[in-house]
Amino acid sequence: MKFTRDNGLSERRGTAAEAKAALLQAYKAAKEAAEPMNEARQAERLAVAEAREQRQAERARLKAEEKARAQAEAEERQAAIAAAARAEVDAREAAEKGRISRVIDDEAARKAERDRRYAARKARQG
Repeated sequence: MKFTRDNGLSERRGTAAEAKAALLQAYKAAKEAAEPMNEARQAERLAVAEAREQRQAERARLKAEEKARAQAEAEERQAAIAAAARAEVDAREAAEKGRISRVIDDEAARKAERDRRYAARKARQG
């Protein structure tokens, strides 16, 4: 294709500006045509993000509940262990007190028997 006209600088600049304007016009038209699709895509992204946040909040809530439950169970176990230890100590103390009281009672009985024998001996002698 031969151009017979002599294209001067100003004509080439004008043609380039017209081409640039046509490209800009085409871009704006394409952008306007794609806008409903972009809005739908953006709405979909927002819905997905919202659903993700809800799932994360639910996971965090469940994790917090599980942690609280585990802590409560641990506290119950500690309380049961402490109660068992207290019961064992109380049982030991009661056994010790019982043993001590039996020893004291036995000692008192021995002293009473000794005193009785002493009194009987004195009665025989005197």
